Amino acid sequence: MKKLLVSTLLLLSCKAVFAGNDHVPVGARAAALSNASVGISDVWSLHNNVAGIAQLEKTELGAFAENRFGLKAFSTVALLGAMKIGQSGGIGAELYRFGDKIYNEQRLGIGYAHKIGQVRLGLKADLLQVHVEEFGSKRLIAFSFGGQSEVMPGLVVGAHIYNFNQAKMAEFADERVPTVMKAGISYRPGKKVMLNAETEKDLELDADFKAGLEYQVIEKLALRTGFSTLKQTASFGVGFAAQRFQIDYALSSQSRLGFSNHVSVGYKFE
Repeated sequence: MKKLLVSTLLLLSCKAVFAGNDHVPVGARAAALSNASVGISDVWSLHNNVAGIAQLEKTELGAFAENRFGLKAFSTVALLGAMKIGQSGGIGAELYRFGDKIYNEQRLGIGYAHKIGQVRLGLKADLLQVHVEEFGSKRLIAFSFGGQSEVMPGLVVGAHIYNFNQAKMAEFADERVPTVMKAGISYRPGKKVMLNAETEKDLELDADFKAGLEYQVIEKLALRTGFSTLKQTASFGVGFAAQRFQIDYALSSQSRLGFSNHVSVGYKFE
């Protein structure tokens, strides 16, 4: 009965579902910061703001799993890899899946970023497949563009636009994959503290303001929290570094729908 209800809601409001899930940042670190992550540079930047992978110094892999509101139909898994090329470039690939057998979205993404002085620019292409049981599948390509700049020591300004080509889902009602724009800052007043603030705007929705705080308790342990105004969420998380591994967990709460769990594991090669 739960699956039937979820399926019906998805079919009746496909555009709303895309807006709710399309290009939600990945990685438990970002989730703990309520996804205020446009100014961060790590392996998850390949999805969150591709410009960030130009800052990587080592090859990194990341695996991410998320369950929203205790429903299997709202589960996400992702596998990412990114590496430095040359002196100032970065390249990466991503596999992503959201949903269950009734409704799901799958992506294969490839991104490249380049650093020029204090400015980082990146471009990513996603082959997106949307499948609805009994209705079949639709494939299309969505392009993303992002930028970051360290305007002063410790202060990074970032911006990102997903699906700037406005890929069309269907001729009926001119249905398109949502175009999502975001811009924000990441400020590090010291080695132990990071403050993030970000505004996100889907062309079909109101703007969302997000903010997050990360505190490095000790070298290998970080605590995080954040909030989002439009989605009315609060989030909390912890990160632990163990040799070449980075393990992160986040718990987020939506005022009406309940709790969501997020976990990610990253690995850095020598």
